[in-house]
Amino acid sequence: MIFGGKRKAETTKPDPGKKPVIHSSICTGEKVAGFKDLATGKFEDIMLIRNNKDLATFSEKFGIDPSEITKEW
Repeated sequence: MIFGGKRKAETTKPDPGKKPVIHSSICTGEKVAGFKDLATGKFEDIMLIRNNKDLATFSEKFGIDPSEITKEW
C-alpha cells in the first residue's frame, strides 16, 4: 500500500499486566490513549484522541471494550 491505500487495522491484545487508560489534560483538554503498566505505573502513549472516532479506532485496534478504558488526569 504505497500510495494512499488503507490498511485494515490489526487487532492486537495488550499485555495482561497493562490496562487501557486515557490521559486527559486538565488545562488544555488534550487526550492521549495508551496503556499503563500495573507493576511500574509507567504510561505508554499510543495515539492522540481528538474525537469519538479516534477512541473507536483505538478500541477496535486493540480489541478493547470502550467501557474498560479508564481516565486519568
